[in-house]
Amino acid sequence: MKAAIRRDYCLPDQISVEEIDQPSPKDNEVLIEVYASTVNRTDCAILTGKPFIMRFFQGLVRPKKIVLGTDFAGKVVSVGKKVKSYREGDRLFGFDDSGIQSQAQFTSIKEDNLFPIPENINFKDAAASLEGANYAYSFIRKSNIQPGQRILINGATGAIGSALLQFTRQFDVEITATSDSKNIELIKSLGADKVIDYTKDDFTKDSLQYDFVFDAVGKCTLGKCKPILKPKGVYISSELGPNSQNIFYSIFTKRVIFPVPYSRKVSIPYFIEQLKKEKFKPIIDREYPLEKTADAYEYVLKGEKTGNVILKV
Repeated sequence: MKAAIRRDYCLPDQISVEEIDQPSPKDNEVLIEVYASTVNRTDCAILTGKPFIMRFFQGLVRPKKIVLGTDFAGKVVSVGKKVKSYREGDRLFGFDDSGIQSQAQFTSIKEDNLFPIPENINFKDAAASLEGANYAYSFIRKSNIQPGQRILINGATGAIGSALLQFTRQFDVEITATSDSKNIELIKSLGADKVIDYTKDDFTKDSLQYDFVFDAVGKCTLGKCKPILKPKGVYISSELGPNSQNIFYSIFTKRVIFPVPYSRKVSIPYFIEQLKKEKFKPIIDREYPLEKTADAYEYVLKGEKTGNVILKV
């Protein structure tokens, strides 16, 4: 089979698409023919080994897994002898931020890491409904959102932010979201009451004060956001901050929360229900064939994507 491979932590230009042996499922695994995957922020961290903490999970000097990929949507080819839930031809999707070697024509996944794709969802949308939405779900679960509150989402155009905006919209709250100029109408259509164009204005100088600032980009800090937070307002960030300042804020104040992801057995069923009810639709920026995996990573690392980037396998 063909697979996107790198043997050391590196930049995209060292990714190669090679012919390797097709995996064989173990007794508790399912062999999946991959139809679509995404190239996302987690994938980029696994590729580069940055931030360094990734190496404690991926391999300190070299990555333990040479095939890239953290999510997929595809069909069952065969199942291990202990697998009871799925059979050949089933449409399944899944995600694991430790890496599941899914940027390949086939991957073998444990049965308990798999979920049925809703009938009304195609493979590309299914793959795009996982990584970003998984972190977005953690934002809303870590916050005690109440009716009438005011919420700001920084980075609403990304995979996390666009999912977060749609999930937050289901609460009776007022939402302000940041966006680049080209995506303002998109962000409004996803449910933002007010949009701040970050190419022109600094959202930390907004005239309003918020109960929550959801930083889906992770490039800001509590210190910068204090002027726009209410006295008991909370800053929730997907990252540690430019110089890891948010770690210290979280130690010395209760006003910083990191959205550590929930179990996929909790989050993915939530996405499935949202997809079925058409209350969540993942945003897709562009597609690349598997042979252009390096180009996909190059584009994602620029930090300019809108929603998700698909690898069409």
